[in-house]
Amino acid sequence: MYFKNIRIAAGKYLLRAEAEHVRRVKTAFNMFEARTFVILFEGSRIDDVDLVKKYVNYLKEMKKKVRVIGFFNTEFPPDFTYSKLDYEFFSIKELNWHMKPSGTFVRSFLEEEFDVLIDLNFEDHFPLTYLSTLSNAHFKVGKFSTENQQIFDLLIDTAKGKTFKYLLQQVDIYLQMINKKTDT
Repeated sequence: MYFKNIRIAAGKYLLRAEAEHVRRVKTAFNMFEARTFVILFEGSRIDDVDLVKKYVNYLKEMKKKVRVIGFFNTEFPPDFTYSKLDYEFFSIKELNWHMKPSGTFVRSFLEEEFDVLIDLNFEDHFPLTYLSTLSNAHFKVGKFSTENQQIFDLLIDTAKGKTFKYLLQQVDIYLQMINKKTDT
């Protein structure tokens, strides 16, 4: 664990330098205005994957374009199945020494612009934080923490005892509540 903490500390240090070069246009989007979404989450638990699948289907029914990236905090993917066409996953085997994701999708992800990034990184896995921080998404939504205040435009409080499901429900509620833009 000690060695992993050193790797994460090095990753956070290098991420701060990379984050200074991110140039994105911050724009608040509500659920109805946004056309493109990206969802980041830790995918080792089947229940969480099922919730994300349902939410992705919900967004697609609303005619939204959705990209989903999951992280396995293990060397090998879990036994349950998932669609490799709809979901991109990476594992700890695809992290460099300082915990930066090095999968083939990283470059294309960081170059792509999304209206809304939804970070469901409930357990604060650094590789997902890395992707959220450097994303060009116009509106970033994630879990509240002191560190996350620099990353996200909308923070969701997940007080002690709250669950992954609660976080996802709150994201949806707040994205629906955001006022539509008005033309001036």
